[in-house]
Amino acid sequence: QVTLVESGGGLVQPGGSLRLSCAASGNIVSMRAMGWYRQAPGKQRDLVATITSSGDTNYADSVKGRFAISRDNAKDTVYLQMNSLKPEDTAVYYCNADATYLRGSYYYRKRDIWGQGTQVTVAS
Repeated sequence: QVTLVESGGGLVQPGGSLRLSCAASGNIVSMRAMGWYRQAPGKQRDLVATITSSGDTNYADSVKGRFAISRDNAKDTVYLQMNSLKPEDTAVYYCNADATYLRGSYYYRKRDIWGQGTQVTVAS
């Protein structure tokens, strides 16, 4: 199996920056697409950014120009650099991934793996 663990959340003032990390662990053969989603209280979980294994990225319009997603394939880790943060960025941020892993002698693909989430609060 594959698990994802996020870190880096916290309280930051408007205009500040945070960097989130999400590390995958398990009998990983390869990490495919990875991404970040967020969920504010009383709202649905929305896409923030995704990155393919080759580095192609996609962003929600609300974060374009402020957030940057990247990954370190050697460490099976994805990052989200968040700059110029706004109060409306406040949410629980979740890591999501699609992975191939080894169990016994067989390869398996697991889609839609989620981390436990990390809280980001933007307030003065």
